[in-house]
Amino acid sequence: MHYPKDLEHLISYYAKLPGIGEKSAERLAIATMEFKDEEIKEFSEVLINAKKNLVRCSICGHITDNEICDICRDESRNKNIICVVEDYKNVFAFEKSGKFNGTYHVLNGLISPIDDIGPDDINLNSLVTRVSSLDKPELILALKPTIEGEATTLYIKKILENEKVTISRLAYGIPIGAEIDYLDNVTLEKALEDRKKISD
Repeated sequence: MHYPKDLEHLISYYAKLPGIGEKSAERLAIATMEFKDEEIKEFSEVLINAKKNLVRCSICGHITDNEICDICRDESRNKNIICVVEDYKNVFAFEKSGKFNGTYHVLNGLISPIDDIGPDDINLNSLVTRVSSLDKPELILALKPTIEGEATTLYIKKILENEKVTISRLAYGIPIGAEIDYLDNVTLEKALEDRKKISD
């Protein structure tokens, strides 16, 4: 398919977005071209302002347009319970559930020696500072069950071993409604490891 050069350029930028294939990028680009001139101007301003104004919360590392995010400023939140996540997208996922009333700590990455990402490259130092300032804090480690997630989990446990902190992690296992014979070996292994007692 031969596109006009400027349209091809626009399609290429939409294709950079996660989950957007060539067909979707083409549809988005063509739909954008049908915007009115004023809408195009507003759209470009929204992109520029988002990139310029969104920063990391000085307390938890979540994305915000203030120095401190709305969650950290919310006095109704339990500040002693901190859910540790890899990135700000995970915060949005928890908040959509509406079931968590604690706070978060966004690492902005995971320890990965293969990718040359060490403890100093992610948001860990401020986590230690936060924990040491709290009374009987609890950390919930909500990191993905990968080599990088496990390495980060072990490192957090190590650096906090002298602190009075309760550390737990999300249970991994069988999704509700799943057929056991369709599950992969890793999921079954995690389900066995994280099994819960239902009677004595």
